[in-house]
Amino acid sequence: MHKVRPDFNQLQASRPKFRQDAEVTCTQPPNVDWKNGDGANDGGESLKKDHVEINPYAEGRPSAYNYKLLISGMTPRPIALVSTKSLDEKTTNLAPFSYSQVVCHDPPTFVVGFAGSLEKAKDTLKNLNETKECVINIISEHFIEAANATSVNAPYGHSEWDTSGLTQAPTSVVKPARVKESVLAIEGKLVEIKEIESRSNPGTTSSVMVIIEGVRFWVREDAIDEAQSVIDLKVLKPISRLGGISYGRTTEVMELPRPEF
Repeated sequence: MHKVRPDFNQLQASRPKFRQDAEVTCTQPPNVDWKNGDGANDGGESLKKDHVEINPYAEGRPSAYNYKLLISGMTPRPIALVSTKSLDEKTTNLAPFSYSQVVCHDPPTFVVGFAGSLEKAKDTLKNLNETKECVINIISEHFIEAANATSVNAPYGHSEWDTSGLTQAPTSVVKPARVKESVLAIEGKLVEIKEIESRSNPGTTSSVMVIIEGVRFWVREDAIDEAQSVIDLKVLKPISRLGGISYGRTTEVMELPRPEF
């Protein structure tokens, strides 16, 4: 039997209201007395639990199950709100991607994952492949609804800028605009594109990995320190991607010094 899902609007209305004034706090770690060799801080409770082995390529296992497992387990994930422009510069595109991460600082290097293939590339990937440039905008609490709106499955040529109501701001090295509302935006140049072959449908491409080099940073003045080396989390208030349609916010952190041998 299919589980009956509650009406989303009713469910949303029953939840606590979003706290705009929620402050970022720093707590102690779970075990302030932890010392080398102590292991987990749960008193051994996790050792009492068994694990289930899952073969991602098991016969009859849909690849969609692996997708759901990974996006619900590999959390939180940063979201790259990518701005691109078509080769003829007549159309613009803005879309969020949670298969994204920074992988190097010298040079500043980022990866973004796209579903599908180059042959059937959607707007952002098509533009990026043809123009070799983009802007990666980091999503904050103050424009999460607008950023989410850019995930709409609009036809090619429709600008998500209009759908979102976000503001285009000038860039220095690349042609696509950056999101003015974004506390951190990164102008990027394409380094490499790699198509990934599907395991469930051999001979076809399931996704595309794109490597991008950051060539300019744009940081809001009230978020950057004097040395221009640290961004204030209390100003950034980043939004992360979780499983399903869930997003996360960072309002509580802890500090743990890196050990020396």
